[in-house]
Amino acid sequence: MKKLTDILKNTPVREVRGDTAAAIGGLVYDSRAVKPGDCFFAVPGTQSDGHDYIPMAVEKGAAAVVCERMPADAAEGVAYVLVGDSAGAMADMAAAFYGFPSRELKLVGITGTNGKTTTVTLLYDLVRAMGYKAGLISTVVYKIDGREVEATHTTPDPVRLNVLMREMADAGCEYCFMECSSHAIVQERTRGLDFAGGIFSNITHDHLDYHKTFAEYIRAKKLFFDGLPKGAFALTNADDRNGRVMVQNTAAAVSTYSLRAMADFRCKIVEMHLDGMLLRIDGQELWVGLLGRFNAYNLLAVYGTAVLLGLDRGEVLRVLSMLHAVSGRFEKVQAANGTTAIVDYAHTPDALENVIQTIEEIRAPGQQLIVVCGCGGDRDRTKRPEMAAIAVKYATTAVFTSDNPRHESPEAILDDMAAGLEPGARYLRIADRAEAIRTAVMLSRPGDIILVAGKGHETYQVVGDVKHPFDDREEVRRAFDALIK
Repeated sequence: MKKLTDILKNTPVREVRGDTAAAIGGLVYDSRAVKPGDCFFAVPGTQSDGHDYIPMAVEKGAAAVVCERMPADAAEGVAYVLVGDSAGAMADMAAAFYGFPSRELKLVGITGTNGKTTTVTLLYDLVRAMGYKAGLISTVVYKIDGREVEATHTTPDPVRLNVLMREMADAGCEYCFMECSSHAIVQERTRGLDFAGGIFSNITHDHLDYHKTFAEYIRAKKLFFDGLPKGAFALTNADDRNGRVMVQNTAAAVSTYSLRAMADFRCKIVEMHLDGMLLRIDGQELWVGLLGRFNAYNLLAVYGTAVLLGLDRGEVLRVLSMLHAVSGRFEKVQAANGTTAIVDYAHTPDALENVIQTIEEIRAPGQQLIVVCGCGGDRDRTKRPEMAAIAVKYATTAVFTSDNPRHESPEAILDDMAAGLEPGARYLRIADRAEAIRTAVMLSRPGDIILVAGKGHETYQVVGDVKHPFDDREEVRRAFDALIK
């Protein structure tokens, strides 16, 4: 329990009515989860407004309510805190309630369209291999040193974030690496956190269903760097045309990384094979088990971050050579007849093209490339024809299928994809994803390469509001087994 006055010290407040010394047991923004003694945050949302649920929260025993509009009927014995921004106040108060845990960690955030999960996971694996305790907040999973916690969002809400970081600090973690999604930045979920540094990976068209314009999407990413403090570092991709834009107003010390230009941290791909790459980073050669130009960028960002955190360069390079690919990112499934399936999370045009171009670099003459991909429902529709065109451009055979249709018709999504193709383009459309994967395997010859893109690590298919069990990797293995039999 903490006094309301204590957790309000760093929060801009317009007015307080009631007992500001009220003892607060927890912080909640979902009225259904309120328990006696909790502080309820009335946060306006895209689907509903938390102010409509203030009476329910009070009825369930809320000791305090933080809101942007004072209710007409204030209940006795409840403290009402009027603020200009409920979401921001929740972030400020969550940090104070849990004792500012991010200050006890070397917290590094990464934002960008692609590469976030791989980069934070490799950083987490790197420092733990070097003997440090660390935390991880990613799209795939949250980790407190070695303990795994199920991930609910790429970047969780401020209360959950501070709970996780308090557990990390109490467990003796020295580092925390987290993905910072554009949604989270705009919704102020990362507010109130003390970052030691930030990384920019790249930016391509994505999430326009939420941000509406590409300019707004860029602005959302840039806000993260605008908020970095003096004394932190900002590591940006010099090869991305928006890399400099991201850091032009930051107070942090700016460093750059590049595969093509002069930069603080540089890398060159010397060789690339199906089982890995030979890289030259800052003049030192090392073999890595990851594949693709995009992974060279990810590894270089990891190396640069580790150096900026003060870790030994030579030891960092040694450990980098021992790291493995992240689940669902260019993950290989081998068949007994020599056919290779690659399962990847690529769900944007840029990510899909990056993965396919990597395959093109290692594909031998005569090897077919069969691409299975789709586009998610209730998401940015502008990328659907782009992804279809990329698949058809490179693949021997392209198979379009479902990818988390949510509340949209799978066939309608496939119509959107096909609308961007030239007349006479060769492709198959099979809405059933399992059947699409089986068809791709049946069309393959021994030694061919099959790319199954879009879902990667996900072990479900979202139809309506329901998550149905589905794992691309397992479907590929079943199809391979059936082919051999």
